[in-house]
Amino acid sequence: MQRRLEKDWELSIGPDTVRLFILKAKALSAAVNEDYVDGAEHEIEFDGDTRDNHHHDGLAEESSENLTEEELRELINDLNVDEAAELIALAWVGRGDYDASEWSDAVTAARERANRRTAKYLLGMPLLADWLEEGLEAIGA
Repeated sequence: MQRRLEKDWELSIGPDTVRLFILKAKALSAAVNEDYVDGAEHEIEFDGDTRDNHHHDGLAEESSENLTEEELRELINDLNVDEAAELIALAWVGRGDYDASEWSDAVTAARERANRRTAKYLLGMPLLADWLEEGLEAIGA
């Protein structure tokens, strides 16, 4: 279990903003339904014994209106350098790459890696919401 860090610092990114990112990341994860593959055949049951196979063209509406990912990407892209570094550092602390006592080191390393692909990097983390939550908890925010 990670030890909580004494709160003798201020986050540039507000904990409530991070919690918004967590909610968006959870919604994004929940929207992914891997068993519903584009073009797959599914048996549909109508009434009683009547069945039919249905071939779909994918979730065209949802893929064109995937607002959650787009919103989250835009929110991350709107962060300043310090906020983006802290968001990455929170994910790293939550993932266990850094201990809460190494917060400054995590932020420094995240700031060094910060670039225009921060959103892509964070959205590529499969457990982003969980890691951000654990990171906030670990640092006591």
